[in-house]
Amino acid sequence: MSTEKSSVAFFDPDKKTHQFAADLLAKADIKIGGSRPWDIRFNAHGVPEAAMAQGNLGFGEAYMNGAWEVDELDEFFYKLLSGKIPDQIKPTKILPHILKTKYLNRQTEKRAWEVGKSHYDLGNRFYGAMLDSRMTYTCGYWKDASNLEEAQLAKLDLICRKLQLQPGMRLLDIGCGWGSLMAYAAEHYGVEAVGMTISKEQVEWATAKYPHLKLDFRLTDYREIDEKFDRIVSVGMFEHVGSKNHRTFMEVAHRCLNPGGLFLLHTIGRNLRNSYPDPWIDKYIFPNGELPSLGQIGDAVDELFVVEDLHNFGADYDKTLLAWCRNFEAAWPEFQAELGERFYRMWRYYLLSCAGAFRARNIQLWQWVLAKDGVKGGYTRVT
Repeated sequence: MSTEKSSVAFFDPDKKTHQFAADLLAKADIKIGGSRPWDIRFNAHGVPEAAMAQGNLGFGEAYMNGAWEVDELDEFFYKLLSGKIPDQIKPTKILPHILKTKYLNRQTEKRAWEVGKSHYDLGNRFYGAMLDSRMTYTCGYWKDASNLEEAQLAKLDLICRKLQLQPGMRLLDIGCGWGSLMAYAAEHYGVEAVGMTISKEQVEWATAKYPHLKLDFRLTDYREIDEKFDRIVSVGMFEHVGSKNHRTFMEVAHRCLNPGGLFLLHTIGRNLRNSYPDPWIDKYIFPNGELPSLGQIGDAVDELFVVEDLHNFGADYDKTLLAWCRNFEAAWPEFQAELGERFYRMWRYYLLSCAGAFRARNIQLWQWVLAKDGVKGGYTRVT
C-alpha cells in the first residue's frame, strides 16, 4: 500500500462548510492539510459535507473511497473523540437509522444470524492471520503482557479464575467464537463445556481443532438453550443482543445456571444510555449491533443476579486493536487480490477508529461477575 502523502489540498466548493469543519477540527488540535500524523488531508471534494449530512457513515464511506487521508487514524480519532467533536455535529440524513434502532427489535432470532454471515464467516484463514494462535477475537488483558499472545492467554485465565472453575464443572459459553476460552478452561481447569455461536465457520474450525477435549460446539441462537450449567460465560457477544433483548438474555442465563453458580459477562459498553449505534459500524462491520450502557445492564439483571464484581479494562482494547491491525497489514498481500483496496481501507478504519475511541475512553470494556444467589461471605476480586 502506498504511504505517500497527497500533494494536492482540495478545498470544498462550499467555503462556509469547509471553514466550519476547519474551526471544529482545530478545537481538537487537528489541521486540514497539516503535516502532523493526525492531521487530515482531502483528496476529493465533499468530505465535510458528507460528514455534516451523515456523520460517521458519510465520513467513513469517504475514507473508504479514498477521499481523505490521515497518517495515524487511531490518533486522529483519539483527538476527535477526546475533543467531543462529533457531539457538535447534528447529521441531517440519518434519521431513518436512528428511528429504526430506537423502535425496531433488530436482534430477533431471525436477524441474529446476519452478523454471523457478514462478519464472523468472513473466513477462518482471514481471522487466523489477524488474531492470536487461539483465534481469540475479544479484548486482551495487558496488565502483565508484552504481546498479543500473552494478553489473550492472560484474559482467558483471568476469566477462569473469576469464575472459580473446578474440575468436573459444566460450563456454558454463550457466543463462544472459535472456542479459545472453552479449550483453555478444559485444558487447565478440567471442565467440560458447551459453546453456542451463530457462525458456521467458527463451529467447523473449533470442532476440528479440539476433538480431544470435552467440548460441544453448537450452531444456535442463545434463546434456544434450556439446560443446566455450573458456570456461564459470555465474552464479546452481548454487543449483538440489543437493548430490547437484554432482559431475555439474562433470563436465559438465570434459568440455565445452577443454584450457587456464577456468570461472567464480558462486553464492550457505551457511556450514554440514550444514544444510537454508530451508522457506519452498523452498515459495514457489525449489522444490528448495539453497545449496552452500564444502566441498561443493571436494569436487565434486576432480581435475577447479584452483581459481585465489575471490572473495566477498556484501555486494553486500544493495544489489542493495534496488534490486530499490525497483523492484518502484515498479512494483507495474501488477501489483496481477493478483497480489494476498498475492503483494506474499511478494515483499517474499523480497527483504528475503535482503537482511538477506547483510547479516548469513549467506549469501555466491562467484565461483570454475576451470582445467581449471591456469594456467601462475599466474592473475592481477581485481577
